[in-house]
Amino acid sequence: MYIFSSNKPTFFKLHRLAAAISGCILSPFVQAQDQEELQPQSEALPYMEELVVISSYITNDRVDTATGLGLTLYETPQSVSVVTDQRIIDQNLESLTDVVNNAAGVSARAQDSTRYTYSSRGFDINNYQVDGIPIYWQPGGNAGETQSDMSLYERVEVVRGATGLLTGAGNPSASINLVRKHADSKIFTGQVHGSVGSWNTYSATADISTPLNASGSVRGRLVGRILEGDAFRDLAEESKTVFYGAIDADISDTTLLRIGASRQENSPTASTWGGLPTWYADGSRTDWDRNKTVAADWTSWSSTVENYYLDLIQDIGDWSAKLSVYNNINSSDQKLLYLSGTPDEETGLGMSASPRNAATESDQLSVSLQLSGSYSLFGRDHDLTVGAVDHKDKGFSTSRERSNVAFVGDFNAWDGGYPEATWGENNVDIDQTTEQLGLYAATRLSVTDALKVILGGRLADWQQRGIYYGNMQDFGDDNVFIPYAGVMYEVNHQHALYASYTEIFQPQNLQDRAGNFLDPITGKSKEIGLKSRFFNDALHTSIALFDILQDDLGQADGNHGVPGIANSQAYYAAEGANSRGYELEVVGELTTGWDVSFSYTNFDVEDANGEAVNTDHPDELLKLFTTYQFSGQLDGFTIAGGVNWQGDNYTDTTNPVTGEAERLQQDAYSLVSLMARYQFSDQLSAQVNLDNLLDETYYSQIGFYNQLEFGEPRNITASLNYQF
Repeated sequence: MYIFSSNKPTFFKLHRLAAAISGCILSPFVQAQDQEELQPQSEALPYMEELVVISSYITNDRVDTATGLGLTLYETPQSVSVVTDQRIIDQNLESLTDVVNNAAGVSARAQDSTRYTYSSRGFDINNYQVDGIPIYWQPGGNAGETQSDMSLYERVEVVRGATGLLTGAGNPSASINLVRKHADSKIFTGQVHGSVGSWNTYSATADISTPLNASGSVRGRLVGRILEGDAFRDLAEESKTVFYGAIDADISDTTLLRIGASRQENSPTASTWGGLPTWYADGSRTDWDRNKTVAADWTSWSSTVENYYLDLIQDIGDWSAKLSVYNNINSSDQKLLYLSGTPDEETGLGMSASPRNAATESDQLSVSLQLSGSYSLFGRDHDLTVGAVDHKDKGFSTSRERSNVAFVGDFNAWDGGYPEATWGENNVDIDQTTEQLGLYAATRLSVTDALKVILGGRLADWQQRGIYYGNMQDFGDDNVFIPYAGVMYEVNHQHALYASYTEIFQPQNLQDRAGNFLDPITGKSKEIGLKSRFFNDALHTSIALFDILQDDLGQADGNHGVPGIANSQAYYAAEGANSRGYELEVVGELTTGWDVSFSYTNFDVEDANGEAVNTDHPDELLKLFTTYQFSGQLDGFTIAGGVNWQGDNYTDTTNPVTGEAERLQQDAYSLVSLMARYQFSDQLSAQVNLDNLLDETYYSQIGFYNQLEFGEPRNITASLNYQF
């Protein structure tokens, strides 16, 4: 493992800050633990089974996100963070993008008003799971994926590093697992929630659970949510409806059936496509107001997301078999306008328009079968999981021909009144099928009571066929083996050292000078760390050092072409990008009523020549959020505050006017948030959230097609919640 140092002043400042915060948080716990008699290692595992979790910011549920073995976060030899239901409520996290912006070690960048991309440890995230079942999303794509509403989910789990064992193809960045709400209540219960916020935003949510028979062996759950409002951009309006229904049935004492369906409709007005221009006609930088838009009053990027699932879980003694069928349909209707150019600072002239009328659909079907349990060998009990996942994604996209594209006048006076083009015939742009089959197995060997070794692997097939913007594609890889290895050593009942090696692969549709397709890009992740828990598991801490390599990246092979293909470019496999860094995380309850979530991430990403790459991802992240619930005379009152800090990021490009090299950079910035809640009774509470308290002006991305996208100004939301 290579540990690097940075010569950036911000690194030293944040390093000292992270160390200071960690030291202040951990020192009283270490002192308190020194007064306890440490339990012998032979009793460590029984002790863990008896833990009582106090904090609502951590979970001791057994999760499958990283290994499929149903391990707790403490037992998993990889960086795993969880954004719990209480965190989602406290921070008013309404969408998946909100969660990513506040989760440890991951970040989000806006491309326009609808699309976001996520990244971790210097690489884009393209691995997702729902209840542990892998799905394929294009978060920078077309159909509302990153707008997924959190009213559907109990929590969000993030595994950082390569995750090929369970997710198959992708980048060595992270995997995000959305854990659904289920019908698990045998009594009638629920809550209703209403809110009002900045930009005339209103929402109402209902979440009801009920038994469907006298014994409660069949249970139901319904979730509904509506949201209407404006946005900080001129002309923009938001409209969203969410519905979810689930039934859980105990067919027998050992058999559980789960079925459910959800639908989310996003119907925005004046959607943008791309961002604001960066340069004026004289080559100087633009300076727009944050509410400036490039949308017309007729543009919209509406989307519909439908999910259908069935889980059948059968317990067989110490073993459990699970069959899962999951269907995800994302579709969109787009009427958009792309503006580009370098406007004159005085006259506003110089912009050109490219309208688009398109429709997309991605229909994914995943079938998963998993068998998990324990077995005895050499007088000790061990864990084993084996499984198979068959995934098929049918992607379809059409667009209409356009005519009568109007002239763009004074962009300085842009009011969205630009006329809509005349639309003609419908053309097929994309008609592709992507298939992925994975067979995996992993075992956790109990070498001693303190030492556990995890060995596993996945055999993966990946194929993509069909039309992509006029070109027929047919490529993929078969029988790709993805190894997984991890070791966990429990020093005592509260500290565990770990190391892990994981891989992932990404097929590439490139050929060499002999006509052979290149091997898939491989992502290799090495990680070592220390996980600790304090105060009867109410507080978790982790320190991780990681080294990630993205290898066999296709690079242009000079002027060589591919045999038999005219005007083609041949490629060769080269060493790709290397990310090295570390992460700190502290999450849980400090004292009674005082919860905290703190994380700090620092990394460098370089190519084989030592040059920085993926610089549009922030390489330093600090996220802190803490709540305190009063007692005594202030009983029922909770206050909270947080800060999300990120280091600078940039894109090196060329000024289109002067032709000179130029760097588009977003300097480091902090976003401060506050929350206050009063619990009037066991049922009724009121809450106020204030985000971007200092009204920081910043770009949520800079450099995507050399354009700019502003982040949200200061905003406030007030809400009432009633539980029954």
